[in-house]
Amino acid sequence: MVTYVALLMLLQLGLAPAVATLCSALLFVPWVLKSFMRPWVSRVGRFRQMLHLIEVLLFACLLLLAFSFKQGPLAVFFALLMVSLLCAWHELAARMYYEQMLSPSVQRLLTVPKHVCSQAAVIFTYGALIFLVGTLQVYFRQIRYSWAMGCYVAAGLFLFFTFLHLLTLASPALSPIENEVEKRKATATWHSPTGSAWRGFFFLFLLLLPQALMFHARVLYLYGPHEQGGLECTMQEIGFAQGTVGVIAFSLGIAMGRLLIRRHTLHRLFWPMALCVVLSPFVYLGMTIYPPHSLWMLCCCTMTAQLLFGLGISICRLPVSAISGTRYRNNINMLQIPLVSAAMIVPMALSGWMVEQLGYNSYFLVNALSAPVCLLSIFLLWKETPATFFRM
Repeated sequence: MVTYVALLMLLQLGLAPAVATLCSALLFVPWVLKSFMRPWVSRVGRFRQMLHLIEVLLFACLLLLAFSFKQGPLAVFFALLMVSLLCAWHELAARMYYEQMLSPSVQRLLTVPKHVCSQAAVIFTYGALIFLVGTLQVYFRQIRYSWAMGCYVAAGLFLFFTFLHLLTLASPALSPIENEVEKRKATATWHSPTGSAWRGFFFLFLLLLPQALMFHARVLYLYGPHEQGGLECTMQEIGFAQGTVGVIAFSLGIAMGRLLIRRHTLHRLFWPMALCVVLSPFVYLGMTIYPPHSLWMLCCCTMTAQLLFGLGISICRLPVSAISGTRYRNNINMLQIPLVSAAMIVPMALSGWMVEQLGYNSYFLVNALSAPVCLLSIFLLWKETPATFFRM
């Protein structure tokens, strides 16, 4: 919700695109700071009890979010920020509990189900929830009331999982893998970034810059009125094209990318995958030149853009591993979200202001032209980097 749906919430509450994208980007701050929270969560321990507490607080914050629509955009933003903070905390506690209860071999078996469940959650919020809210807006003709009802539905579903976890989560005392937990706790200490880490972060920033500029701008373009150059899609159309078809295409792209990596090395696939990551903005540039006039054409465009992004996203593992070094080699996925969020947050925050200044066609042209510039910069950085820098 805080990643994909919040921007539409703020836009429908009357915020300008520049302010809405800034507020939506700030919701990523808790995920950027998540790695700094890990030592504290590890020291506290009692991950099962912590999960129960966070889930109760999350349920309360979802109710608070539903109530805050009566108070205005500022109250909605702060409620969303609390939800984002609790979600980042919950993800940390859940991962530590998961590592404590299951052996590494079992964890590997559950990698695919975890990915499927996470994408299903995105489809629920970015697809089904938006579709529901859009339908309620047509029926009640009240935007704030419809969003509040949607949040009550989300809170009710979340309460069901909270009760389910209360009944099913086993006690960590039953786990035979305590030595593995201690080893992971020992790796959670903070070290100052080295020169290689800063270079890896700059590499990651360049790699994700075209996507970061497009992340919020694509929603602005779909939602924007015709007189401003947007497509003026309904909430149902956005939920179906972006939140359902787009998310499914993104998941298929990730699966295809991982399959290719297993057959070939990531180093051999680096440039094809990097090209896939930066090609998505060209799809939206084409949409501003030849706007889709039907829902199926819109779905084809969003599917292509998301499939390309999913196909190439695995390339982020190279700079992430370069930043983390050998200390975080086993839990690289935990670092990937904070690092990717940190690399994308500034371009995402500025994208709304840039759209207001340039217009959609010129903005996506600049966005598309940033792709070859970033690829050239990555190539030069790659040439100047020692051969062992991006070794997996």
